[in-house]
Amino acid sequence: MHPIWDNFPEIKEDLVGCYALMEKKVRIRNKDIQEAIFDLLNGGGKLLRPAYFILFSRFGNLQKQDHKKLLYAASSVEMLHIATLVHDDIIDDSPTRRGTQSIQSKFGKDIAVYTGDFLFTVYFDLLAHATDSTAAVKLNAFAMKRILLGELDQMHQRYNMDITLRQYLRSISGKTAQLFSLSCFEGAKWGFCSPSVIISSRHIGHHIGIAYQMLDDILDYTQNSETLAKPVLEDVKQGVYSLPLILAMRGHKEAFEPLLRKGKDMTPEDTQQVVHLIEKYHGTSKAQQLAQRYTDKALNGIQALPDRPEKKILYRLTEELLYRNF
Repeated sequence: MHPIWDNFPEIKEDLVGCYALMEKKVRIRNKDIQEAIFDLLNGGGKLLRPAYFILFSRFGNLQKQDHKKLLYAASSVEMLHIATLVHDDIIDDSPTRRGTQSIQSKFGKDIAVYTGDFLFTVYFDLLAHATDSTAAVKLNAFAMKRILLGELDQMHQRYNMDITLRQYLRSISGKTAQLFSLSCFEGAKWGFCSPSVIISSRHIGHHIGIAYQMLDDILDYTQNSETLAKPVLEDVKQGVYSLPLILAMRGHKEAFEPLLRKGKDMTPEDTQQVVHLIEKYHGTSKAQQLAQRYTDKALNGIQALPDRPEKKILYRLTEELLYRNF
């Protein structure tokens, strides 16, 4: 369990319950693969999506709620997230995930593909225990489609030095923001919240997810030199241009073009030169300003929610998450 939850004892017990459900569902005969999946579960995942699900559910009618089903639903969203991470590592050829050796690096891409597929089945299994509503299944299918389309959008834009902010936002709206939006919305919906809270939850989750991804992109470029080179080098070499680079290239593409044109042949020195250009053309500061706009939207949305004890917890969690330096 991530240490962040020591600061939020009000929901830590429910998150422990979510983890126990997921751990039970991923037990399989192949102990090597099971161990690798456990590494994913234990490897620093913050369980943010179940946390937002649980917090929004508490704005609802507690008497109508089935607590066990809510935990199954909250766990299903996290399992969907983990399954997408396994497939991301395959596509990116990532050697590590959350500080441990990735499944595809340890066992090969064929086993990793099947592991990711298996985790998708666990996601649907958890969802089936949470609801028999056709509408809920359709909602999750739509969310999964949006996530995958976001990933496809990112792949389609690889090595595109003319990528626009709109194209970037469309990609992260699917690959990152969709899961946060789904978590908040389903928590409110299945927690029997008022219609106004249900509507607000979707927008708040979206804004949290957008700001969260933007901050991830910014942190890649603002860590110290020892931790900077690896994520930036790998992304840029693979043609994945994140927010600070996109904003710095506006009107200055000719400065970046000789370096980025090298593609997979870029060296760490080339990457450092890209970082220098991003600083020169204020890409990071512009990205921080944009991330702040979405952070403000999320926090203002939370402030407008009904006064419940969970409101302060939700606000504090979001503030800590979107002003983090990790």
